[in-house]
Amino acid sequence: MLKPSNKSANNSAIHAVAGSDEAEVKRAAQSLADELSGPDAGEFGRDVIDGVAENVDQAVTRIHQTIEALLTLPFFGGDKLVWLKNANFMADSVTGRSESVLEALSKLGEVLTQGLPEGVKFLLSAIDVDKRRAFYKSLGKLGEIQVFDRTDTSRAGWEDSAGEFATAQARKRGAKFEPEALDFFILLTGGDSRQIENEIEKLDLYIGTSRRTITADDVQTMVPLSRAGVVFEIGNAIAERNLNRSLKLIDQLITQGESAIGILLAAIIPMARCLVIAKDLMQRHRLQAPAKPFFFGGTLNRLPGAATEHLPRKKDGTVNAFTLGIAATHVHRYKSEELSGMLEACLNANIQLVTSQLDERVVLSELVAKLVGRN
Repeated sequence: MLKPSNKSANNSAIHAVAGSDEAEVKRAAQSLADELSGPDAGEFGRDVIDGVAENVDQAVTRIHQTIEALLTLPFFGGDKLVWLKNANFMADSVTGRSESVLEALSKLGEVLTQGLPEGVKFLLSAIDVDKRRAFYKSLGKLGEIQVFDRTDTSRAGWEDSAGEFATAQARKRGAKFEPEALDFFILLTGGDSRQIENEIEKLDLYIGTSRRTITADDVQTMVPLSRAGVVFEIGNAIAERNLNRSLKLIDQLITQGESAIGILLAAIIPMARCLVIAKDLMQRHRLQAPAKPFFFGGTLNRLPGAATEHLPRKKDGTVNAFTLGIAATHVHRYKSEELSGMLEACLNANIQLVTSQLDERVVLSELVAKLVGRN
């Protein structure tokens, strides 16, 4: 998501910026357009075609306008950039699957393959591109593609890529995160690149010039909960054994269009796993519950290596201690026998969501009631 993937360029005149992270796509495309034509390029040096189409006919018209612009030489010589901007008809949608649109894109692909007139450059910026399409694949062979996709929080390891991006953004401002603060920050922002940039700007102003290290308390004070951060709050509510809040947050996310399987994989299963692990660690090594989740990392560091070698880790090899710290703070609310069946219950819910026609709200509600509800 946060880092562009570049395919080797065979033609420096053909460029594309695409992906599901709309903010990053727009930012990178504008920067590239300025680089290719200069920020002060006049109306004859930059031909911009609005790629936002409301229906099939509009999409076909935009593509034909692009072809015409590519084949029209600049009036006064020199270079010209043709920018098909913010195209929304290359997604796996009704418009994107239309035969008329696919045929028009095929014609555009033929023009690009045959070679552009001297001095003419092409830039495409598009949101939610269907990467299976022939036109997209041909772009990778003809020129350069930069891809910016949003973080998929249902996949393991998303925190690492989001953390690398946040660390880099803070470094640009001469600041850095404490390890616990970074974990907390990523969970609250949910990996959204635009929010990460905005919140780091706020944190930079908040900590001032006297200190340049962002603490967990700074994050807690300044960073609001994002939509993706609600996923983190679901895990919190489960750890706190707050059934009412757990159900309300799940209902909120589903109403906003989040998938039930995504909520299960990103919020419920990770916290269930952490509760089981935390209970085992605390009983086996007679650990006290931390006053705050951030403190649990220090406790784990004092344990022998054999005691922590099985714990979930990040890309850099360090233990993912923050979520474990949340679990350790609240795991006293659960008996060992209650935790023993948690992961099996999650597995059964996973199977129901992918193989049955049951209402997904009902499946998740029943699962959370089973995990959090008291016998």
